[in-house]
Amino acid sequence: MKTFSATPADIEKAWIVIDAEGLVLGRMASIIAARLRGKHKPSFTPHMDCGDNIIVVNADKVKLTGNKRSDKTYYWHTGYPGGIKSRTAEKILDGAHPERVVIKAVERMLPGGPLSRRQMKNLHVYAGAEHPHEAQKPAALDIAAMNAKNTRD
Repeated sequence: MKTFSATPADIEKAWIVIDAEGLVLGRMASIIAARLRGKHKPSFTPHMDCGDNIIVVNADKVKLTGNKRSDKTYYWHTGYPGGIKSRTAEKILDGAHPERVVIKAVERMLPGGPLSRRQMKNLHVYAGAEHPHEAQKPAALDIAAMNAKNTRD
């Protein structure tokens, strides 16, 4: 029996919309990362971009368990000596771009490299309930119904 290896002609990408309201960030991000890679498909090929296009709405209403909202810190460096900067998850979620918390969580669950950067372009995150991808007719994925631990009040 020969091992199946997907070619670009074999890949079919679906559009999926996820409502992040009340979902736990890490649990949601791990499901999104697996779907971006295409690991839910029987035709998964590690070196091909065979994942789906994912739209996340209500990213500003995502939940963090425990004290992570106030304690979780995101760091970056400006490139200058002493240029380490930080911001808490609470400041980002309450700021102008709350969707960046979801983007970073998913990005850090993917393996690093050129393929992962290409797969991240299939992720579309919006802070509000509206998105401009209605023409693609995305199917809804109910992450809350998958496991009781996926949601918080």
